[in-house]
Amino acid sequence: MQYSLVRCLKQSYEAKTGTEPKMNPLRTVCLVACLLAASVMANPQSRSNSLNGVDQPSNWVSPREIEELPSLKQVTLNKLQEMSLEEGASLLDKLYHLSQFNGVFKPEYTPEPSQVRGYIVGENGQKIQFNLNNFVQTVKRQQNFGDDEVTIFIQGLPQRSSQVQKATRKLVQAYQQRYNLQPYPGTDSDSSEEQQQQRRKQNDDQDDTKTGDLIVIQLGDAIENFEQYATLNIERIGEIIGNRLVELTNTVNVPQEIIHLIGSGPAAHVAGVAGRQFTRQTGHKLRRITALDPSKIYGKPEEKLTGLARGDADFVDAIHTSAYGMGTSERLANVDFYPNGPGTGVPGADNVVEAAMRATRYFAESVRPGNERNFPSVAASSYKEYKQNKGYGKRAYMGIATDFDLEGDYMLQVNSKSPFGRSTPAQTQSGYHAVHQPWRQSSSQASRRQ
Repeated sequence: MQYSLVRCLKQSYEAKTGTEPKMNPLRTVCLVACLLAASVMANPQSRSNSLNGVDQPSNWVSPREIEELPSLKQVTLNKLQEMSLEEGASLLDKLYHLSQFNGVFKPEYTPEPSQVRGYIVGENGQKIQFNLNNFVQTVKRQQNFGDDEVTIFIQGLPQRSSQVQKATRKLVQAYQQRYNLQPYPGTDSDSSEEQQQQRRKQNDDQDDTKTGDLIVIQLGDAIENFEQYATLNIERIGEIIGNRLVELTNTVNVPQEIIHLIGSGPAAHVAGVAGRQFTRQTGHKLRRITALDPSKIYGKPEEKLTGLARGDADFVDAIHTSAYGMGTSERLANVDFYPNGPGTGVPGADNVVEAAMRATRYFAESVRPGNERNFPSVAASSYKEYKQNKGYGKRAYMGIATDFDLEGDYMLQVNSKSPFGRSTPAQTQSGYHAVHQPWRQSSSQASRRQ
């Protein structure tokens, strides 16, 4: 399947009129789009760092701009990384708004389960490989799997990008330290020697028992180009993963109360669908879904809501770091965090890919023992309101330590380089459950108090 913006819009025009266009189809379709936009939005709001009226279809593209746009095959991660942050965001913005006109991009790409690979991080840090076809069988062979917390990270972009690769590596290393899956190697090169020594001491204070299991599903590596990225069938691949989670709970006896599903970019929406599919099949909800810079959805199914939403798990949280780049500014979760407010990117990010990956880097930093409260935030409806100290409600923490009773939009400031968290010192933790107790344990304690 070859996608050309010119051909897609031409076909869209012909489908609506039943005739060949007598003038340039791009100009005709764009004129129709502009007229529609003008009639619907007489006074379009300009983009700001406020969360009011975000993602309105007001950024329509001129005919000349359409003609200058590349085909989807020409849009690659490398190209986006070579562009400035503003250039990359502008290109994606135009492609997205075109995709919303008459649904020219269809969600037609679903990688085969055998194409979607992943690995379990073993007790000594080794990677135990699988694909979605033999995922549950591979898990079943692991001793003591599911005795404690189970974290499943769905990677949304291919690791051909060095920035994606680095962000994924940081997240895996953080969980290896938190779950004691390897001796502490002191591999966080972005930290100072003093911080590394402090963390080594924390690791020495912990016992040698394993406190959790980590699974990485490399969905992003099955996405070969932007065409597949834009036409990814989120519903279908989400249902496939959701069915595997049902098998995991039924045949490996892993309780859903201890499963934390994390997705980055388009995989954030896949995680949401997987959570809904799990609930449809079992009547129960996963404990938590975390979305790391959830992406725009270019190809949407007709007459059907899709993607991540609050209610897909007992608790859903989202971190938006590229709201007007690769990500979306839409409120999707119980609580949505906007580091430095909803914008194209965040401090220190030079392109849209790096900005999108910052959400993974921030979450990884919070996972490292002692850093759970490095990202304090305040409820606010705009970054300006936050900067003027007009936020409201109690202080909350973005990342692994997010309280499960939070709701609404939260703003915070971050540093331009690692360590990204600011304003609070690292606090010693003895392990994951110093922050989040097992659901079964907390439920039993609550019942005893009653």
